[in-house]
Amino acid sequence: MRARLSRSEARRIALRAQGLGAPRPAEVTGVHLRREIRRMSVLQIDSVNVFARSHYMPLFSRLGPYDPAKLDRLLFQRRAPFVEYWAHQASFIDAADWPLFAFRMQHYRARHEAKGWRGIDAATLDWVRGELAARGPLRPAQIEDDASRAPRGPWWDWSVVKSALELLWFTGEVAIAGRRGFERVYGLAEQVLPASVAGVEAPKDDAVRELVRRAARAYGVATARDLDDYWRLGDQRATLQAIGELVDAGELQPVQVEGWTRAGRPAPAWVHREATLPRTMDAAALLTPFDPVVWFRDRAERLFDFSYRIEIYTPAPQRRFGYYSLPAVIGDRVAARIDLKADRAASVLRVQSAWWEPSRLPGDVERVAGLLRDAAAWQQLETISVSRWGDATDEIAVALGAERHDSRPEPVALAGDEPG
Repeated sequence: MRARLSRSEARRIALRAQGLGAPRPAEVTGVHLRREIRRMSVLQIDSVNVFARSHYMPLFSRLGPYDPAKLDRLLFQRRAPFVEYWAHQASFIDAADWPLFAFRMQHYRARHEAKGWRGIDAATLDWVRGELAARGPLRPAQIEDDASRAPRGPWWDWSVVKSALELLWFTGEVAIAGRRGFERVYGLAEQVLPASVAGVEAPKDDAVRELVRRAARAYGVATARDLDDYWRLGDQRATLQAIGELVDAGELQPVQVEGWTRAGRPAPAWVHREATLPRTMDAAALLTPFDPVVWFRDRAERLFDFSYRIEIYTPAPQRRFGYYSLPAVIGDRVAARIDLKADRAASVLRVQSAWWEPSRLPGDVERVAGLLRDAAAWQQLETISVSRWGDATDEIAVALGAERHDSRPEPVALAGDEPG
C-alpha cells in the first residue's frame, strides 16, 4: 500500500473494507449474513421503523434484498451466535466478543457504586437477579407486575425494574436473550452466553488493542479518531497506544490521505494490512444513518464531502432534507440522500424527499431508481410514489414511472428570516 493516498483511493479502500461494491449472491443465506456482520464486527440497533429498522439495513446495503427472518434467526435464536451490548451504542456483536467489553462493564459498575444508578438500590437489584435465576430469561413486563410498587422512574418513564435490568446489562451480569417484537428479553449472562464466554474478562489493554484492530480492518484506512469512535472508546491515549502496538506488529501502516488535515497539517492515518485498493468501485447502496460507512459524521465528511445530520428531532417545518434521510452510495460517491417511508397499509414505498449531492454524475438517476425498486421489493411494497420535495425527485419519478405525492412540510419563519 502506498504511503500517500488520494481521497478517491481512500474511499475505495474504505468501501471495499465494508463489503460494498462486491458481487451479490443470487440468494442470500445465513452464511452470507454472518460473514457481513463479522466483517463489520458490530451491527447498531435503532428503534426508528419508518422504512426498516436500522439493524436490518446494512445487510440489505451489502447483499441486496434478503429475508429478514433469516437475520432474526441469527440474532434471536436460543444461544444465538450474536448478542446485544453497548458496543457502538446498543449493538449486536459476536457473542465470543463479550469479554472484550469487560472494561466497559467495570466502568458502569464503578459508576453505579460511586454515584448510584437512577435511584436503583441493592435490594431491587437482588430481587431482579433472583427473579431471573428462578424463572429464566424474562421480558420486563413479566416481572414488573410482581415488583414492589414504586413510583415510575424519570429515565424515559421506565419502571424501577426495567432500570435495574438495564444497569445489570451494562455491568455484564445480564445479557439479552432475544426480543419479542422489539421488546428485549433479559437473562442472567450464564443463561444466555456460551459457557466459554460468560464471566470471562479480557484485560483492558488487550481488549482495546483487539477492538482497534477490528475497527482498522473494518474501516480499511482511518485516523485515530475514527478508530476510537468505532467502539466509542472515548480514550485517545489507549487508542494511540493500541495503534502503536499494531504498527510495531506490522498490522497497520502509516499513510497520508489527501485532504485529511489537523491544525493545517496532514492528519496521521493508518491502513490495515488486509486492506485492498480496488482499481474501480461499482457500489450501489442505500445506507442507514447508523451504517459504519457514515455513522461517524466527521469521517463521512472527510471521505465523501458529505455533511450529514439526521433530522428526526428537528421540527418538521425546519427540516432541510427530511425526517430520516438515507445516503445513496453510487460508485465511490455519496450521490444523493433520500428520505423513505414504508406505507405498509397502502403497500407503497414513499420517497418523501430526494436530493442530489454535488458529486452526482450523469447516469446516477438510473442507479438510484434501481435501488428504490430493490428497496420496495425487499419491504414487499407493491408500488413507489415520489414526492415533489427535493431537486432529485422529478428525475427519479420519471426514471421509475412513479406516481407523485406531496410531502413537504410548510416552512416556518426562523429567527432572522425576512418575509417575502
